[in-house]
Amino acid sequence: MRLSQGSAERETVYAEDPAEVAEAFAQAGARWIHLVDLDRAFDQGSNDDAIRTVVERVGPRVRLQLGGGLRTLDRVQAGLDLGVRRLVIGTAAATDPEMLDAAVTLAPPDCLAVGLDARDGFVAVRGWTETSTLRTIDLARRVVEQGIGTLIYTDVTRDGMLQGPDLSGAMALQTSGARVVASGGVASLADLHRIAQAGLAGAIVGRALYEGRIALGEALGLARDEFPAA
Repeated sequence: MRLSQGSAERETVYAEDPAEVAEAFAQAGARWIHLVDLDRAFDQGSNDDAIRTVVERVGPRVRLQLGGGLRTLDRVQAGLDLGVRRLVIGTAAATDPEMLDAAVTLAPPDCLAVGLDARDGFVAVRGWTETSTLRTIDLARRVVEQGIGTLIYTDVTRDGMLQGPDLSGAMALQTSGARVVASGGVASLADLHRIAQAGLAGAIVGRALYEGRIALGEALGLARDEFPAA
């Protein structure tokens, strides 16, 4: 399932079994799979069992990245215990700097990233239902000082809309010194090429894959050629 512009009222279910989808990605040669626990993001439950099944099914072959509702140190530990490769902390990075400090001591540096979800240049939090007064670039600089090396940047107005990524917003965050992964709006192989040419560390693709606008094999081939460090 995925949302458009982060709205729970605009959801589309593409498959009933996340593990089967992950298996298809793994068999195609994916090196990373991005997971989001939407129920935790909206404080409506948990998908730990489903995530654990995905880890058991493809974890030995694919690096798994998990976001959604990682707002306490206990949840960070629980995420690590699930066996995913990297955790993406969003709301807590903006609202609870001390929690992020503790998380950085709990997990190896490459096992953590911060999700910078932006609306008009300001950080969106709590499943994108609220917009803070904190500028995205200011948060980027602060979390890098705290020890974060990877940022996942999403312009929430573009997410799921197939209108192309916000390259200027993503590139601006590179001044923080972090590796920046672009997310939201990717609609074509041309978008992926533009992201690579901008010097970004990678891209997250969702709807365009599920709807066949991007062929997975072609996207993975481009990634191997143009994002060699991903």
